[in-house]
Amino acid sequence: MPALEPPELAEIRAARERLAGVATRTPLVRLNVEDAPAEIHLKLECLQPIGSFKLRGAGNAMAVADPEALARGVWTASAGNMAQGVAWCARRRGVACTVVMPDHAPQTKQAAVERLGARAIKVPFDAWWQALVEGRHPGVEGAFIHPVSDRAVMAGNGTIGLEILEDLPDVDAVIVPYGGGGLSCGIASALEALRPQARVYACEVETAAPFHAALEAGAPTAIDYRPSFVDGIGGKGVLAEMWPLAQRLLAGSLVVSLAAVAGAIRLLAERNHVVAEGAGAAPVAAALSGRAGRGKVVCIVSGGNIDLARLALILQGAVP
Repeated sequence: MPALEPPELAEIRAARERLAGVATRTPLVRLNVEDAPAEIHLKLECLQPIGSFKLRGAGNAMAVADPEALARGVWTASAGNMAQGVAWCARRRGVACTVVMPDHAPQTKQAAVERLGARAIKVPFDAWWQALVEGRHPGVEGAFIHPVSDRAVMAGNGTIGLEILEDLPDVDAVIVPYGGGGLSCGIASALEALRPQARVYACEVETAAPFHAALEAGAPTAIDYRPSFVDGIGGKGVLAEMWPLAQRLLAGSLVVSLAAVAGAIRLLAERNHVVAEGAGAAPVAAALSGRAGRGKVVCIVSGGNIDLARLALILQGAVP
């Protein structure tokens, strides 16, 4: 697949109009920590109807998709949140939906997909990654909505950037969980157009940090991916078509430990009464480290779809 061009500001603004009545305009609130190294704000995408920002990209991509293709059904490859976004929009449009999920995806997310009326197919991680890269899977038909490498998906994600700038015009840095780059590059596209001095950082976890490895190597490189409770980010490598875009738009990668992410989940629950999944809490862990600077820092709390059993363990002080 050729390298992608970032969505233009007009595309992001058009996506916002299409998403009216679909995606919630989520609040931006202060992190209730007195001794933080920066003025930390939380963009609460965990409050979307599906508990994740993925409704934005899925909703915009399906709004601009070919109606004839959609009529044959829709499918995606996702660990859970994009799966829910596509399934939610498919149900709203009355079309069939299939989701190819990696076998380590939490049962909570699979159950949510099926509750929305979609068919979930669990496959080994390598087979899932192949479906993600190639956009096809045996026995699955219909329009494929890529969770990352889709300009319409990135434009939908970029609407988060518009909302941040309306609520905090002088933001200095934004920290975004990095799964495939669709969220971070979408937000960075909006900020590049409207506040180019703001830095947008990718955030990754130590067990799966392909963008950090690519930055160090100067090119996408395979990594030793280890599944963890932080299931919404990470992969075997940076998608080739996303690399030029991510390399240009993002200020770097902030890698955090599993223990730091678990600590951030506990902190969000205790201080802000927010339930975040691992990927959603990772930017908070990065901001608390001070590595994004000491100005006004926004953390994208990308989702709150965490297994309750895992959440209970974390709240008790464990690292699942």
